[in-house]
Amino acid sequence: MARIVTITLNPALDKSISVPELVPEKKLRALSSKVEPGGGGINISRALKKLGIASEAIILSGGYTGKTLEALLTKEKVDFTAITTEGDTRENFVVFDEDKKLQYRFGMPGESVSNQELGLLMQAIGNCSHADYIVVSGSLPPGTANSVFHEIAIIAEHLNAKLIIDTSGEALKSAVKEGLYLIKPNLRELASLVGKEWIAISDVIVTARQVIAAGSCKAMAVSMGADGAMLITATEHFQAVAPKAPVLSTVGAGDSMVAGMLAALTKGWGWEQVLQYGVAAGSAATLHKGTELCSLADTERIFAEIRKN
Repeated sequence: MARIVTITLNPALDKSISVPELVPEKKLRALSSKVEPGGGGINISRALKKLGIASEAIILSGGYTGKTLEALLTKEKVDFTAITTEGDTRENFVVFDEDKKLQYRFGMPGESVSNQELGLLMQAIGNCSHADYIVVSGSLPPGTANSVFHEIAIIAEHLNAKLIIDTSGEALKSAVKEGLYLIKPNLRELASLVGKEWIAISDVIVTARQVIAAGSCKAMAVSMGADGAMLITATEHFQAVAPKAPVLSTVGAGDSMVAGMLAALTKGWGWEQVLQYGVAAGSAATLHKGTELCSLADTERIFAEIRKN
């Protein structure tokens, strides 16, 4: 079985509540509340655990929020290595309006990370001689240079590990210069990689192959909202759409999708099944509130439905 290492540079303690109705200037009493570990790589490791796939999460963690984050990961039996930071781990907040069935997401920026702390993180990654896949997911801490992706790419190449990055904005533009194995942009992010504001779904394949031909990545999974997702390589392309279902939360859906694709890759499946299983896991995550992520039962059920269509 292939071995997976996930990296979370800007983890978070995700707090979520539901209220009868979101009303300004009124004291609102929560109907339910949850506190869960969060951040891209962490969520991917958590989702992999739910899918029966082992991984190791390397994270930056500081303060009481970091200790709580680590305790929650231990409770979920997710293997992790924590690099202690002077600054506190950030918190994110999600509110679900039960009346309107709407979700409000508040993301905090987090605190800056020192060069020494980043150096210790790089050492931890370099010690993962067993890694077949290294996955960097989520945002960067404030003030962290995009060159961090170059450093990780050098380590991944030395370890002969496939590097997967799921980020956005300038960080994504910088990351693709490293010749990655797989990226997962949405339509707007794909457009930005070729200097455009937006592209139509009909342009996805040719645009993705333009990026692939430039040596930016071997494969690309493009999220397309209600139209599902498309996976493109230099010679193949596939599209998968999940069956319609009520959406309770979109938090962690993208991370669950990456986890699903990784789970399929470790089983040696072809790109079409990799995409289908990823879409199934991403869709499964939307069936739960907060950042509960996907479940194996929901993922397998949705995967079977996608395969039939």
